[in-house]
Amino acid sequence: RPVLRSLPLSVMVPRNGASLVNRPAENIQVAAHGQWSALKMSADGWAPSAKMPRKFIVGGNWKCNGDRASIKALVQALNAGPSLKGSGVDVVVAPPMLYGDYTRGMLRPDFGVAFQNCWVGGGGAFTGEVSADMIKDAGFDWVILGHSERRSLPEIMETDETVATKTAYALDAGLKVMLCIGETLDARQSGKTDEVNARQLAAVAEKISDWSNVVIAYEPVWAIGTGVVATPEQAQETHANIRQWLAKNVSPEVAQKMQIMYGGSANAGNAEALAIKPDVDGFLVGGASLKPEFLKIVDSWKTKLA
Repeated sequence: RPVLRSLPLSVMVPRNGASLVNRPAENIQVAAHGQWSALKMSADGWAPSAKMPRKFIVGGNWKCNGDRASIKALVQALNAGPSLKGSGVDVVVAPPMLYGDYTRGMLRPDFGVAFQNCWVGGGGAFTGEVSADMIKDAGFDWVILGHSERRSLPEIMETDETVATKTAYALDAGLKVMLCIGETLDARQSGKTDEVNARQLAAVAEKISDWSNVVIAYEPVWAIGTGVVATPEQAQETHANIRQWLAKNVSPEVAQKMQIMYGGSANAGNAEALAIKPDVDGFLVGGASLKPEFLKIVDSWKTKLA
């Protein structure tokens, strides 16, 4: 019979009513038959540990940027970095759709390639759209869904329902999903950060039951492309609350396994301070992913072992 064991979840709690500090708080119960058996060893030999229960993941979202010349130069710079084989980090970059094959053909084999979006359903008379099945058939494994720009740009305005439906279709097609959630500045200032994240997650939870191919990217909208970054304490607090929501509303095992990336103006200068937080499992990087400094952000996973 499996033994229930507690895996600590660190959250931010006030000390003397003032600053926020790391402290083990509520535990998430998962069934385990042995040391870390509730979590899988990755194919390259990396295995979870007490210091690093989840593999780090870094995504580079190139958005609507680049041309063949600049992408070639960037890929050459990324290819010059050390091998990640056997390391504790996975890396996926998302070029503009037209350059997906071009990028993949030059890119180092230990980096994955993602699409930045997909259609809400299957193929058909939907001019200009690309379905999840097409992305998978073309040999790509990842798609970014729910990015704040897709949710908020007036020309697009994707709803929680749309993002959830896309997520379900993408998973059914065999893709892995970087699911973006996050609050606006007004929501944060009104104390509604957790409410917004819960609403966006709940929409997805109504559509899917298997979360094994989902990673969550928390991206505070007020920090994207602004140069403003959430403090490490703010990021940790929100990531921990996301994990608690998953434990309560999906399952403790999903909560414990879920990789939660931070996606608000992460760069080489702040990555280590964010990465060291126990519930920050990686980054979804925007502007900084278009520069060689992206490799320094990737390297921040090592702070988990300090």
